[in-house]
Parts: sequence; C-alpha cells; structure tokens
Amino acid sequence: MIALRRHATDTLRAMIRTMLHLASRSPRRKQLLEQLGVAFESLPVDVAEVRGAEESAEDYVSRVAREKARAGLDSVRAHDADAIVLGADTEVVLDDRVFGKPRSAQEAAAMLRALSGRTHRVISIVWCVTEGREESASSISEVRFASLAADDIENYVATGEPFGKAGAYAIQGRGAALIEYLSGSYSGVMGLPLFETARLLRGFGISSRSC
Repeated sequence: MIALRRHATDTLRAMIRTMLHLASRSPRRKQLLEQLGVAFESLPVDVAEVRGAEESAEDYVSRVAREKARAGLDSVRAHDADAIVLGADTEVVLDDRVFGKPRSAQEAAAMLRALSGRTHRVISIVWCVTEGREESASSISEVRFASLAADDIENYVATGEPFGKAGAYAIQGRGAALIEYLSGSYSGVMGLPLFETARLLRGFGISSRSC
C-alpha cells in the first residue's frame, strides 16, 4: 500500500513538473487554449512591445511572442525544471503599419477609419519553449472591413469593445458586424490560432482532447 501511494505521488509530481504554462495576461487566449482541452496554468508576464526600426512586422510579432514565452519560463524554471511554456502575440497590420491596442477613443476611431473598406493582415505567432528547446508556429489571416460611416465608428467605439484589442476591434464580439471577409484562422484573429497551437503542442507531447 505504501509503495502504491509513493508511486501515485511520484506520478502526480511528474505531471506537475511537466504541466503546460500559458505566458499571457489575455483572457481571450486563456479561453481559446481551454478549447483544446489541455491542462495548463496561466502566467502573467510583462514584455515591452516596441517594434524595431528595421524589424519586419512578422519578425516583430515573432520576437514578442518568443520573449513572452521566455519570460514565462524564467518565472517558473526555479521550481519547474521541465516546464513547457507557450507564448503568443497577435497584431493587425495594414501597409506594413502595426496597429497595437488603442490608448484612447480618438486613437481607436483613427484605427477604424484606416481599416475601413481595406483588407489587412492579422499575424498571430506562437512559441513553445522548454529549458532546451524552442519551436514556433504562425498564422497569417486576411480580414476585409466594410466601408464604415462615421456613425458606425462612433457607435462601435462607444461600446468600449475596441479597448485592449489590436486594431481596435474584436472579431468575436460586436466587431464581427464590421467584417466583410475573412480568409484564414478565426481563432488566430482572436489571438491564438488553435490548429497551429495544437500541432505545436503535439510536438512537445501534449495532445488536446479533440486530436
């Protein structure tokens, strides 16, 4: 009986040691990762999101996602040597301009005016890191906005939904009514491309319940 208890304890400890960590403060990414049915722990990380002068949009998104994953790994490596940490970043890009999260109603309205009637890219990149391994996966989607009247923009900004969202819109919310066309990953536009993430995690020995 004692041997069995020790075995169960050792197994539990092994599961804890290899638990997946999501390095993100985003409630949307947490909800999306939960859809894969994997056990994970969220880690709040703070990473400066400043694009370099000569950095392409894709390189910028990838670097930020990787830095988030590494920051998460740094925060747990002392007590979890076998940690697997997932980091992600998603940005809206139009004409090589990266649209971050609006800091005011005026900035949100300006972003929406720029996106109105145009097709933009949404770049979503995920990094999975351990103490001795790093792998990434990317998803690039195309989103076309309908032509927006001034009242459309004003009313949408007034809902408060644009705040905290790259490009000042949420495809999973009222912002869906602004979108005329989507080619790519719906979950990627939300903030975590689930197909690519599930495939990446399988490479690290973590399988979702749906796969």
